[in-house]
Amino acid sequence: MDEIRIDNLEVFAKHGVFPEENVLGQKFLVSAVLHTDTRPAGRSDELTASIHYGEVSAFITEFMQKNTYQLIERVAESLAEELLLHTEHLEMLELEVKKPWAPVGLPLECVSVKITRGWHTVYLALGSNMGDKKQFLENAVKALDTWKGCRVEEVSSWIATAPYGVTEQDEFLNGCLKLRTLLTPEELLQVLHKIELDAGRERKIHWGPRTLDLDIIFYDDLIVETETLCIPHVEMHKREFVLRPLHEIAPYKHHPCNGKTVREMLEEL
Repeated sequence: MDEIRIDNLEVFAKHGVFPEENVLGQKFLVSAVLHTDTRPAGRSDELTASIHYGEVSAFITEFMQKNTYQLIERVAESLAEELLLHTEHLEMLELEVKKPWAPVGLPLECVSVKITRGWHTVYLALGSNMGDKKQFLENAVKALDTWKGCRVEEVSSWIATAPYGVTEQDEFLNGCLKLRTLLTPEELLQVLHKIELDAGRERKIHWGPRTLDLDIIFYDDLIVETETLCIPHVEMHKREFVLRPLHEIAPYKHHPCNGKTVREMLEEL
């Protein structure tokens, strides 16, 4: 990925733990590395094909001046999120916020916080076998698409499938979607649980009937195994009701553990 750099943009703003810092203000230095594809602009000579670093600099200045936070960690996190949400063509961002002459009672040039944030590609499986199944699934798609830091890019068709695990229950309506998100896997899992809860999901019987079921299948090419989260989904390669709709929107997505494409895993079933 190519880079556009902004080095040590000077901004006078009011951030700090001490009350006088929030009143009197002080100078901050902000540096940003904007990760994007510069080739379209490089070949066309069109500014709209790239990131306008002047507008980004103005955005940083305005954001720093109109908000007041105690910690520069919060400044960096909030600013990075807003830049990613509002800057076209920006895929990833390295951001450093420097605070010269920080009031620590010792001679130093500055303290700073440096973070890297960016968009992630996630594939989710959706299912419902209670009530108005189609409406539950469509509501979940809408909720995800309107959640801050999430953008639904593609949704499969819905397919009717036989229940899995506990078979004496109504058939399911299943599908998959492609999501772009700024959330971490853990943050996304919390959002999914909130959307399920809002749909009346009750976790009484394992693999039992449910109004809404949302599972993370892939998160970039990340491999995660904790007590609460397993990515890629541990059972996905065995489930036709996941692979069929996933194949519709991502047939050549590779499983980061076994290296097989979604198409290959579906054919093996």
